[in-house]
Amino acid sequence: MTAARVFIQTEDFNLANEIAALREGDARVGAVCSFVGTVRDRNSGSMHGGTGDISAMELEHYPGMTEQAIEGMIDEALRRFDIYAARVIHRVGLLRPMDQIVLVAVTSAHRGQSFQACEFLMDYLKTQAPFWKKETTPLGARWVDARVSDDEALARWGISARNA
Repeated sequence: MTAARVFIQTEDFNLANEIAALREGDARVGAVCSFVGTVRDRNSGSMHGGTGDISAMELEHYPGMTEQAIEGMIDEALRRFDIYAARVIHRVGLLRPMDQIVLVAVTSAHRGQSFQACEFLMDYLKTQAPFWKKETTPLGARWVDARVSDDEALARWGISARNA
């Protein structure tokens, strides 16, 4: 039986526990690369002269569809890189600045493949994964597509924005 690789949850996660679970029983592992994303207190509007203060963020997704999309990208990472395993945790629900929001962790024999696969999966999550967020700012709340347009990130992996 294959261990679960994708978790969409409201609960926080413990990095040490998740890495231990990913590595468990696999003596081949010589490298683990992980990325933990946190909620910032500013959005991109603060960089462009708009209001950027964020007091809360609410994330939603389509259950089943989101997990399937991320599973597909883990399968693609396993094809592209010499890695053993990957785990993605993405939180949904109400989150506040400094809360953990996402974990991507990858194991391999050597660090280079883990780093590349971790970056590949994170680029996918930021640009293609089906999440929607509501940002609460001093001007009120608004729903926005959580995906960001980053043609450079997609091109790095040979993915066209039209095909993604």
